[in-house]
Amino acid sequence: GVKQDGESTMAIRDRRVILFDDVLYTGRTIRAAMDAIMDLGRPQSIQLAVLVDRGHRELPIRPDYVGKNVPTSKLENIEVALTEVDGADNVTILGQRGQTG
Repeated sequence: GVKQDGESTMAIRDRRVILFDDVLYTGRTIRAAMDAIMDLGRPQSIQLAVLVDRGHRELPIRPDYVGKNVPTSKLENIEVALTEVDGADNVTILGQRGQTG
């Protein structure tokens, strides 16, 4: 589990938390993030915002805010680029060998 000092635990208790993710796929990463948050304390609520929801959920995770639903096959990947990091805003669907599709 995540270990934090008492100050960090108090900061999350009874607060509304919004998790942001670039691409939502199986839901496993979000589940791990939610578990880590719960280790810090009990928030009032946890909401999920994603830039791209590609489906194929393995866990009962549903985003509260979605930028774009992009249906994909399990063989495809989605790559998100952001201006602040990559110099341009871009969403690219990649084939199974990393080729643009």
